[in-house]
Amino acid sequence: MGFDLSDLQPKERASFALRALYEAAGCRKYHMGRFEEYGLYQENRSFLSSEQVITFTDLDGRLLALKPDVTLSIAKTAQPAPGETLKYYYHENVYRPSAESHTFKEIAQMGLEMLGAVGEAQVQQAVGLAAKSLEQLGAAWVLELSHMGYLFGLLDALAVPETARPALLDLLREKNAHELRAAAKAAGLDDAGADTLCALLTLCGGCEETLARAEAFCKNDRMRAAAAELRALTRSLSAGGGSVRLDLSLTGEMEYYNGLVFQGYLQGLPRPLLKGGRYDLLMQKFTPGADAIGFAVYLDELDRLSAPLPPVQQQKTDRVMLNVALPKGRLGDKVYGLLARIGYGCAEDYNATRKLVVENPEAGIRYFLVKPSDVAIYVEHGAADVGIVGKDILTEASADVYELLDTGLGRCRMCVAAPNDYQDDPSRPVRVATKFVNIAKNYYASIGRDIDIIKLNGSIELAPILGLSDVIVDIVETGTTLRENGLKVVTEFLPISARFIANKASYQFKHREVDRMLEQLRETLQEAAK
Repeated sequence: MGFDLSDLQPKERASFALRALYEAAGCRKYHMGRFEEYGLYQENRSFLSSEQVITFTDLDGRLLALKPDVTLSIAKTAQPAPGETLKYYYHENVYRPSAESHTFKEIAQMGLEMLGAVGEAQVQQAVGLAAKSLEQLGAAWVLELSHMGYLFGLLDALAVPETARPALLDLLREKNAHELRAAAKAAGLDDAGADTLCALLTLCGGCEETLARAEAFCKNDRMRAAAAELRALTRSLSAGGGSVRLDLSLTGEMEYYNGLVFQGYLQGLPRPLLKGGRYDLLMQKFTPGADAIGFAVYLDELDRLSAPLPPVQQQKTDRVMLNVALPKGRLGDKVYGLLARIGYGCAEDYNATRKLVVENPEAGIRYFLVKPSDVAIYVEHGAADVGIVGKDILTEASADVYELLDTGLGRCRMCVAAPNDYQDDPSRPVRVATKFVNIAKNYYASIGRDIDIIKLNGSIELAPILGLSDVIVDIVETGTTLRENGLKVVTEFLPISARFIANKASYQFKHREVDRMLEQLRETLQEAAK
């Protein structure tokens, strides 16, 4: 009886194809145990995607951990000799916390590491293998490149304080231009410096055109060296059945990436399938003088490819359809009215039907009518390409999306409010009633105050009146409800308005459609504001 690879699940087929690819490139299989001494992760917490690790004590009394990361273990044990380049690939499981299930998840990875003498040839081979890895998976793909040296060079040129850089990097990662400008000003940059930092967000697109603009944008030798490395690399890459793009606002999510960084996307998947980059600084902690580059492929993501297409995607149209998560209610009606004015309307009135999906194939638009609190979830998980959501919901959910535009609609603010005669007692934790648990925790953590959270879903103002809480954290628009119930605003700490967000993977494949809608919406909002 013959063995047919087509009978296997996508991630099983991928593991065979990637193993053959890496072995043909001269990489050796690296196998490691499931456990690692916890001290390795404790000493290198800044190099992990999360500090949360599953630990246990073995029979000899050692504190061990289920591996949350493969690269650290390989970097620790590889020990290349001077001038030697070690090339390994691996197929391992790691254990990391899942924001979706609120528990730990076993994640299947395949990856490749080159350690020791890593020059231009090794970099080109590693990134070329990343592109070929995506090519093996049988769907349209995008490989996105950036360089931390270019980004750090710009921050150096603008004299951005070290303490301000992590927050700016987060905003760059979100493509959040509206908040990036304010954060840059708060970090001490003048208007010209803030404009320059925000201009980094425009350095994305096809390799040749983006590189030309990136080279003209250079402010110092560090940026020029990074641009030169990217130019040499892109000359050597062949896109094949996919595309290679540059996005110089792309920042490594883990601190160990210090140079080239890249991510790979596969059409149909809601998040990056492949992540990698240079991690010389980490490698040199274990082997002085050695460099390293590598990437991981998250095989579990491929399970989605074996699922049947949802009904709305089975409907064939001549145009690329942009799927929009539209919040039900006044905000959704207002946003739909603006989009209809610029050519994205539908013949069917969604308020006159019980349908939850309405579309206009000629305009390439499809709307999903969802509860406002669910918009970010639909977009983050790729069910919708873009959506309109309040900053309160976006912050509370910590959704991993691009935040492309502050529409200015529905302006209000997140506040701490309390009875008019309230006096804080620093000798005990503050009792806080709120439905925004994460926002409240993060705010009070930022000021170093202990709290007890009381989660409520409605009539939050009642909690301090009845003595259930000392204060509330809630959205305030006019303050009328507070005043009528004997409450006052103690602190305003988060401005709220409706934001235009996009799924990160969808944006790679539909960036033209998203950017076109975004630009037209921005112009319409500006005209309406006059």
